[in-house]
Amino acid sequence: MPHKIIPVLSKKDIPAKYKNTPISLLFEYHNLGREFDEYPSAKLLVAMCMDNRKYLRIPDNFAFIIRSGGANLRYSEFKVSFAVAVGHVKHIALIAHNHCAMTNLISKKSEFITGLVKNAGWKKEAAEDHFMNMAPMHEIGDERDFIVSEKHRLSRKYPKVEIAPLYYKVEDNRLYLIK
Repeated sequence: MPHKIIPVLSKKDIPAKYKNTPISLLFEYHNLGREFDEYPSAKLLVAMCMDNRKYLRIPDNFAFIIRSGGANLRYSEFKVSFAVAVGHVKHIALIAHNHCAMTNLISKKSEFITGLVKNAGWKKEAAEDHFMNMAPMHEIGDERDFIVSEKHRLSRKYPKVEIAPLYYKVEDNRLYLIK
């Protein structure tokens, strides 16, 4: 059973552990229309999918943003470490979204191969090998389950960093908490 999503419609919906943190500010800017503050440096690392249907309403310089398929940070850990070590961020927002194409990748195999042949000039065999070698590393399964597991994995690696698993609904352009 997937993890439950909880709407954030007002400041009182933000859990106490996120109050007065960049996670709270993310909700306030994006969902609640808070007027933008100015930031000389990033306060937050946001990891979200590369999907073109998603955008965040946040001020300039507020966040480092890593966009990767499914918000999968397994192959971006150096960038995470850089944001924590050099950028001094102490909060990470991991944002899954509904209708993510990184789920059930095997169902997209034919389209993937055909697209690489047609659009990139690949040989069919090379495209097939590429898919079969890479798809298992990028398959995320259920979006919410993946983000919660990524939160737990990263929390072990960065125990002093607060990591929030969040959910973005494409239909309403809102962020939700994942419980």
